[in-house]
Amino acid sequence: MKRMTNLAGFEWLTAVNRSSLKSDAFAGLTGAAVVLPQAVAFAAIAGLPPEYGLYTAMVTPVVAALLGSSLVMVSGPTTAISAVVFSTLAGSLEPGSPEFVQAAIVLALMVGVIQTVLAIAKVGRLAGFVSHSVMTGFTAAAAILIGVSQFGPALGLPPSKGHGVLGRLEALIESAHQYSVPAVICAAVTLATVVLFRIFLPRWPGFLLAIVAGTLVVQIMGGEATNLSFIGSLPAAYPSLHFPQIGSLNLPELMQSAFAISLIGLLEAIAIGRSLAHRTRTEFSANREVFGQGVSNTVGSLFQCYPASGSFTRSGVNLEAGASTPFAAVFSALFLVVMVMIFRPLVEIVPIASIAGLILYVAWKLLDFKEFSHLIRTSPRETTIAALTFLTGTLVDLEFAIYVGTFASLAVFLSKSANPVLAVGAPDPGAEHRKIKNAEMFGLKECPSVLIARLDGPLFFGSVDSINLQLRKLARTRPDQVNLVLILHGVGDVDLPGVQLLEREVERRRSLGGDVFVVAHYPPLAKRLKNLGFVDIVGSEHLYENKGEAIAAAIANTGSDICLNCTMRVFKECAGRPGAKQE
Repeated sequence: MKRMTNLAGFEWLTAVNRSSLKSDAFAGLTGAAVVLPQAVAFAAIAGLPPEYGLYTAMVTPVVAALLGSSLVMVSGPTTAISAVVFSTLAGSLEPGSPEFVQAAIVLALMVGVIQTVLAIAKVGRLAGFVSHSVMTGFTAAAAILIGVSQFGPALGLPPSKGHGVLGRLEALIESAHQYSVPAVICAAVTLATVVLFRIFLPRWPGFLLAIVAGTLVVQIMGGEATNLSFIGSLPAAYPSLHFPQIGSLNLPELMQSAFAISLIGLLEAIAIGRSLAHRTRTEFSANREVFGQGVSNTVGSLFQCYPASGSFTRSGVNLEAGASTPFAAVFSALFLVVMVMIFRPLVEIVPIASIAGLILYVAWKLLDFKEFSHLIRTSPRETTIAALTFLTGTLVDLEFAIYVGTFASLAVFLSKSANPVLAVGAPDPGAEHRKIKNAEMFGLKECPSVLIARLDGPLFFGSVDSINLQLRKLARTRPDQVNLVLILHGVGDVDLPGVQLLEREVERRRSLGGDVFVVAHYPPLAKRLKNLGFVDIVGSEHLYENKGEAIAAAIANTGSDICLNCTMRVFKECAGRPGAKQE
């Protein structure tokens, strides 16, 4: 595996050769053909003129690829972030206006700074604590908002004044009688074309050909389509250095949105990066990827870009096209500049209705019904998180939804951490070597005097109450099993309240004539227990490295009268106890 451990390392350069450059160049050309219509469409989703989507697709992929961790991930404008940018700014600013554009660029600067700071503080790995269901619900909510926002342009209606899903639906219903037949035909042809290409010719540039088809239909209609809106002239084929103009913008309000977009961006990038690292068998550093994304957004804001992140679609295309190094993303940006310079006059005559038809397809594909079905069948908790995020995004606010989903995800994680499983075990008589299994699940016989319990989860201040309740329940249901063999199987760490809980359990069982025998397989855990004074409290003879020694000690602590009348004989050590010949 290729190791990429340094924050700004370029170890992948050693793998660059003539063959890799050739494959990267082909992948870059393919990626440029895909991103050209996508960039225009995503800019429309964000409420921005098309050139800003192109700028974002030219600058941010290069910086993110060179400084990030993934070898083949492609960054740039994305559906989710474009939707949040629009949702954030459309309530107070007119989409497409100079103030709206400047606010979007300043957002990119803020997002870049936040992500870079997070990377420097090495908190990128904390994204792993946010459930995938958050992005599932958020993406579905974004798809609904995107679809509703594009019904108007697809029908040839004037710009909507509504905000959010419900507000836009209300405005759409009120103005639906003003629809334009040419616009509907244009959008329908574009949508049908992209669907057919994705089904029958998935490797072809279906997005690009669909826009061509929609544009040709409008050109054929001639005078009947004169009232349609078009992309219009593009000011430049490539971005130029231009510092963000803060002006009279509401920075505190933008900062709140910037945090949400930063979180969405790093969740997208980390999810894509991990998936691609698994497929390419390369290492991936979440923190380094956050750094790459942060710098790319910061630099992008200086070149008139709006917030960007890793793209699921373009990264997949890049990998399938044969990309092997980050140079593929660099080639893609260069080819995009050339293509825009050559085809700029043609881009200018693309109808807005055609772009709307393409975006409606994108919105539909974002609705992952299989994922929701899988969550419903397998995990009620994850389903709740996804549903809560989705409902918040559609009924309240898309930006607020990411916060709600994240907090719900963290609440579930903390709940699991605070409620570890304490399972009762017993030896499997059918196993060749001693193997402890769940006694209740497999219906195994238990020793009348020795209780084996395995703790799967942390032993810290947040979990001691839950563990104590489970220990008390075991004491009520198994009063004769006064000797406890406690296997700390899934305990990675322990704190002082955890040791104090063990101390109380030792005192309680010793008062009944039994004792506690703790098994700590993990050496650092055993050392931690000793440092916290556990050995001083109960004695070194009650801390064991393996369960065999602990079980033998627990049996030795069992009264002879108990073993004399016992017929269970579940342990091999029982052969040497009184009454063994009676078996």
